[in-house]
Amino acid sequence: MASTGSRALQLLSLLQTHRYWPGQELSERLGVSPRTLRRDVERLRDLGYPVDATRGVAGGYQLAAGASLPPLVVDDDEAVALAVGLRTAAQSGIAGVDEASVRALAKIVQVMPPKLRRRVDALRTTTLSTTFGPGPTADAGILTALAQACRDEERIEFAYVARDGQASKRTVEPHRLVSIERRWYLVAYDLTRFDWRSFRLDRIAEPRPTGTRFRPRSLPAEDAAEYVRESLHTVSESVVVEAVIDAPHDRVLERLGRWATVDDLGDGTSAVHITADSAEWALFGLAAVDAPFRILGPEDAVVAAADWGERFTRSAAEFGIERSEPVSGGNAL
Repeated sequence: MASTGSRALQLLSLLQTHRYWPGQELSERLGVSPRTLRRDVERLRDLGYPVDATRGVAGGYQLAAGASLPPLVVDDDEAVALAVGLRTAAQSGIAGVDEASVRALAKIVQVMPPKLRRRVDALRTTTLSTTFGPGPTADAGILTALAQACRDEERIEFAYVARDGQASKRTVEPHRLVSIERRWYLVAYDLTRFDWRSFRLDRIAEPRPTGTRFRPRSLPAEDAAEYVRESLHTVSESVVVEAVIDAPHDRVLERLGRWATVDDLGDGTSAVHITADSAEWALFGLAAVDAPFRILGPEDAVVAAADWGERFTRSAAEFGIERSEPVSGGNAL
């Protein structure tokens, strides 16, 4: 029979993963008598865990919601998943969430066994995030396996389904993991195609390390995030919108630097070149600066801006609001 302390932790873990446990089943899982089980339940209650009990032949136990959050017991994969989620939340840019996520992540990593800490460290050192969207949609096990291969500079094999539905087996030299536009990508040198590629993680299956180390190659881009952005723009036949914004270079760069090239015109205005999937997305970027701007081209962007202006004007007119001039600090097309 396990010690009282380890048995209590095992009982707590079972109660946290199942809504309701019949008493007989719990006793069998723990290898104790019903009387010992009742004593263990009382110990958890003394520690602040609200455990509800149902008496009778079909009686059992259930962990209830309490007035405060008690300590949790998680397994290895759950601990890594928590670290991944907290790291993403730490980069969310939401006031109050990022700092709390960092504190929680530090507590988890501090008590992790070395093997789990290495897995989390692999994610920390080999991933880049360039999105304000929610956390990664990739399988946590695949994400961790690829992160470790990136960190260890080890070739890895996996099954992959391309955008056109074609399935294949790939052997690659992994470089970095990138989170962009709400998806995770692996940037790697493809030994099957003899060229650099970006792979969507939700299309990867059965990753398997080969045990073969490699010497890192030079990436044909400034960094992995830039490589993925260029790949996405090529696939989607992106458009480049040019405009002049009546705002200083630093302010425009802060708002659009991730998606656009910004040049200082020297008179308090800035020239921008936004590469986007559509003219409409580029307009979102221009509006985000919150300053008057003038679109230089292409014509599709000018037409889209005019359509937006008409719709917004009609919407305001329904409330009796009419303006013959742009709102101070607003956007002029």
